[in-house]
Amino acid sequence: MDVIERIKSTVESQPIVLFMKGTPQFPMCGFSSRTAQALKAVGASFHSVNVLEDPEIRANLPRYSNWPTFPQLFIHGELIGGCDITLELYESGELERLVQDTQKA
Repeated sequence: MDVIERIKSTVESQPIVLFMKGTPQFPMCGFSSRTAQALKAVGASFHSVNVLEDPEIRANLPRYSNWPTFPQLFIHGELIGGCDITLELYESGELERLVQDTQKA
């Protein structure tokens, strides 16, 4: 399976996927840390992918998503965005609604 297929499979098989630098427990950059914290704050159960451990995903995810930076948050297979967008959604209450929708499905 090529790397684009692996990314697609991950994004489509999990309701919430966060591609990040590091892990939720040990984030390796501030943006990844803040994004994971926002998800935890709304009670999200999410799958994370450490792009530092998978150079192929790190190199190809921006091509797959048309988004150049990390972290990248996907909900229901759709790119939501990075840290800034996730934090804006969190502050507006929209992130919590999106997360609750995944738990109903």
